[in-house]
Amino acid sequence: MRRVAGLGLGVALAALVVWRLSRVTPEIAPPEGAHGQSAKGPAPADAAADAARAPDKPQRPDDDEPKTVAAQRERLFGRMQAVLGYDDATLAKVRAIVESNKVISEGNPEVTLHPMKRSECWDTRDRAGLHEATVLARQEADEKRCGARHMVPIGGKGRAAPVEVCIDQFEFPNIPCEYPLVYASAQEAAQLCRAVGKRLCDAHEWEGACAGELRPAEDEYLWDRKRRIEMEFFKNEKREKVWAYGPAKDHAKCATGSRKSSKCAGGGWETCGSNTYPAGAFPECVSPLGVFDQHGNAAEHMSLPMKPEELGRRGGLGETEMKGSWFIFARGEAHEDDCRWRAPAWHGTRVDYWNSHRNYHLGFRCCRDP
Repeated sequence: MRRVAGLGLGVALAALVVWRLSRVTPEIAPPEGAHGQSAKGPAPADAAADAARAPDKPQRPDDDEPKTVAAQRERLFGRMQAVLGYDDATLAKVRAIVESNKVISEGNPEVTLHPMKRSECWDTRDRAGLHEATVLARQEADEKRCGARHMVPIGGKGRAAPVEVCIDQFEFPNIPCEYPLVYASAQEAAQLCRAVGKRLCDAHEWEGACAGELRPAEDEYLWDRKRRIEMEFFKNEKREKVWAYGPAKDHAKCATGSRKSSKCAGGGWETCGSNTYPAGAFPECVSPLGVFDQHGNAAEHMSLPMKPEELGRRGGLGETEMKGSWFIFARGEAHEDDCRWRAPAWHGTRVDYWNSHRNYHLGFRCCRDP
């Protein structure tokens, strides 16, 4: 995918719909049913005190910048276990997929220059009120509904609508103030989502999470049209134009102000740094449902079902879909950027094709059926 691709009154609104970084105190287990684990509740005598206790403030991330891909990965695996609560078996699955390809990483450490430190992201979120007890309690409630950390439920318009699917708040590994994992192919992205008990999102799910309303799949895919170019054209022709943060485009709200590496042309491990921001570092760049960075930061893989049986909730996979503007988008727009825009078939293959597309600015996020 060759695309030429920094707080105000909106912060207060953002604080109402976003959540905690995580808690890593030993007594806190993952939500029941998450990642193949069961969560042991507090002893009955402690239940009332536990319920009355305000949520713990998340742990501030460090600014360690590993110098090799191997060290980068080890740090990432440790953060996934500490923050997301993944057990050893789950981490072993993740490790096997990531280590099967030498480039899956947070970017080539020899050329990547992140424009923001993790600690700066944490400070920004703290100033925006995203670590306050009321916000953290809301996050806990959503996590309980979804059965996994840092996920939010999405359904019809409004948060009171029935939950149809849950989606990661942040780009994979789905940890606030960590850099997105990039260079995974569409196939590897789908495999990594499965490894952590989730699945790759379908295009309409990603779009609904961005726009604030999940519409029926039957209304979002033109399955009667057999060619993808037709499906794309007629879907885009009548779409509602809205961005995650509101009805008017404003790149400054999101992670779009970074630069490409000086020698980066069309792509490449040796010359193109994954100059991403920490996930969730822009509190105004959040959807009504609490999903961050759907504009800016890493672009994202998802699945485009070409027929009903390929819907993710039915266990299927479709063709590759890539959207979500990336980290240099404020400097050069390669395509439309609104939530419901349906992307064309850049490097189009089946999601599970062994040689599906990967790139230095391309990541993903996962969905989960509650």
